[in-house]
Amino acid sequence: MADDTTVWFNPSCSKCRAARDLLDENGVDASYVQYLEDTPPREELVRVAGLLGCAADPRQMMRAAEPVYRELGLASVSDADALFDAMVEHPILIERPIVIRGDRAVIGRPPERLLELL
Repeated sequence: MADDTTVWFNPSCSKCRAARDLLDENGVDASYVQYLEDTPPREELVRVAGLLGCAADPRQMMRAAEPVYRELGLASVSDADALFDAMVEHPILIERPIVIRGDRAVIGRPPERLLELL
């Protein structure tokens, strides 16, 4: 069964692997984008933030514990455009996994959250 499901995926991340296993167990044929190597374009980041309901504050889809987040002083940045630019420049800032299915998306933390899309 072909699905319109895409996962922003990091193979070294246990949550990503658990999400992949959960999708496999539920018969979902997903595409996996290794976003650290193949960074989604800015327009796609903005679109997915909209699906997640955080376009006005993309910080919700960012990994605030990453050292680069602190180094860039992003905690005090209120401009959404600047936050999107930071994610394009430093894809490690993008939360993972993000599962996108059609016109809906969830951050798979915990991985069971992706069941909301099935």
